[in-house]
Amino acid sequence: MAKLLETFTYKDLELKNRVVMPPMCQYSAANKDGVPTDWHFIHYTSRAIGGTGFIIIEMTNVEARGRISDHCLGIWSDEHIPAFKRIVDECHKYGAKVGIQIGHAGRKAQDAPDPVSCSPIAFNDQFKTPHELTTEEAEQMVIAFRDGVERAVKAGVDTVELHGAHGYLIHQFASEYTNKRTDKYGEDKFLFGEEVIRAAKSVMPENMTLVMRISAVEYVDGGYDLDYSSEMAKRFQAAGVDIFHITSGGEGPIGSTGRPGAHPGYQVPLASRIKNETGAPVIAVGRLDDPVLGEAVLGNEQADLIAVGRGMLKNPHWANDASLLLEKKPLTPFQYERAY
Repeated sequence: MAKLLETFTYKDLELKNRVVMPPMCQYSAANKDGVPTDWHFIHYTSRAIGGTGFIIIEMTNVEARGRISDHCLGIWSDEHIPAFKRIVDECHKYGAKVGIQIGHAGRKAQDAPDPVSCSPIAFNDQFKTPHELTTEEAEQMVIAFRDGVERAVKAGVDTVELHGAHGYLIHQFASEYTNKRTDKYGEDKFLFGEEVIRAAKSVMPENMTLVMRISAVEYVDGGYDLDYSSEMAKRFQAAGVDIFHITSGGEGPIGSTGRPGAHPGYQVPLASRIKNETGAPVIAVGRLDDPVLGEAVLGNEQADLIAVGRGMLKNPHWANDASLLLEKKPLTPFQYERAY
């Protein structure tokens, strides 16, 4: 049996294979209201038809000013729930499990008239200087995350992923590069993330898994390293994270050491380190479009699940084609059997 096509079970998350569609923003909420459209319905359902075991809906924001752009998705209102539920229900018909990435762009909210962050530091000279959240406002933001997660659960998702990576709000609080506060959220850089995690768990079914995406290394001068993110992961795991989705960077300009290169599998060692440090299942991501490479990562026990981003943007049936390449059966519905 090909490792990529093996089932995966953790708590009540049961996947038919280990192929993950990672969250990738579509910037396609047509009316700037954050509601998914027919584009999103077709986009995600087609990957379910193509055999993907686990689909994570793109970054969906807990308040309007938390969107990267005005065309990003939102989950700050109960009015958002039906459109998400339509997507989730349809993907389920083809055997895919569905998560949703809940987040807030913080200082990287490009279209927000009043972006917010942990500290009043602009992302770069093209971005607005954000308002520094007061302690009370940060506490209210935790509640906004909780309410967003609760709405996602009502929409029928199988799991929730918190976005703690790529320089967005949870990452901003967790990083010494962006967090210059002197209150409790500055004294303990991981506290905000921990409170969001606990709040999320409080409104999730007891046996539902919580996934968290973290940047394992920062590429700015003076940014944190794997030792720091390993400690962060342990803290977040103790707060309630079940599975980690390991990526890197996104917090600022590339420093003097430069990025490590975007070669195939360049982030796999990061995922492997977090897996070994925490003992938690991890999703590896980053230039893993070659099914044979994904198979090797799983076979070498460097990760538990393989996320395929650009490859799946190019090809909705990536999982099916991977199965055929690995000399296994088609994964698409019976209507397409004659093609094989």
